[in-house]
Amino acid sequence: MLKIAYHPCYEHPLKKGHRFPMEKYDLIPKQLMYEGTCDFENFFKPLKANFCDLIEAHTEAYVNRLLNLQLTKEEIRQSGFPLSKQIVDRELIITQGTIDCSYYALEYGIAMNVAGGTHHAYSNRPDPFCYLNDQAVGATYLLKNRLAKKVLIVDLDVHQGNGTAEIFRNTPEVFTFSMHGKHNYPFEKEISDLDIGLENNCTDDEYLSTLKQVLPKLLKEQQPDFVFYQSGVDILASDKLGKLACSIEGCKDRDQFVLETFFELNIPVVCCMGGGYSKELRTIVEAHCNTFRIANELVN
Repeated sequence: MLKIAYHPCYEHPLKKGHRFPMEKYDLIPKQLMYEGTCDFENFFKPLKANFCDLIEAHTEAYVNRLLNLQLTKEEIRQSGFPLSKQIVDRELIITQGTIDCSYYALEYGIAMNVAGGTHHAYSNRPDPFCYLNDQAVGATYLLKNRLAKKVLIVDLDVHQGNGTAEIFRNTPEVFTFSMHGKHNYPFEKEISDLDIGLENNCTDDEYLSTLKQVLPKLLKEQQPDFVFYQSGVDILASDKLGKLACSIEGCKDRDQFVLETFFELNIPVVCCMGGGYSKELRTIVEAHCNTFRIANELVN
């Protein structure tokens, strides 16, 4: 069974019309249930991540300041979000959702978080749209609890996973792979274990050709026993914050290739949605729903 982390708080902290399209988190589950891809049994509601798990990926000082709403004005500005207890609770629940998904992935092969993929958060500070790095916390949780020995993070969001790269800079048990827009944010990039910067207006053919050359070789070299997949749909040509030129079909083909590759090799994968900022909300929802449809077909 495909298990999916979803909580009503994923949508609520920001008003509609904010440049970050919060409504998608509510619409994705509704669409999946409306069309019959999923039903209520597929979804679970995570609780809040605990302090001890957070400080495996983040500094204790930063987590304390975040939980006590004591970040500086500059840090809050850099996050792009107002700082409130509601926002922090949302981050804690998203992060626990990714941890919980890890157990479901070990059981079923694939598990999904409707939110997550907050890859810009550093060990000691926030970055746009990200206060906590849920996949980094998930990876350290697996290692700490001996549920995995080698974790691969595959980040295919249009923006580099800079926070993830910083957190695992000196952690050989986690391999960070980011394929992103070369000329997009962050403009001063961190160094992942493997970075591939794509030129502006990269099309489906170039994108998929590059990925299909790199990923199988990477899996053979690194031999991971667990994968976190950042499946941002901001690679679309319609995306307001991306600079690539992929189609919805190309984005779907990307997810098909990635998820099939892991599933056929019996490597558990947790998939988080990451970014998506197309002008039409329905485009964002459809592109994300394709990821769930693919995962559901594989698991079932």
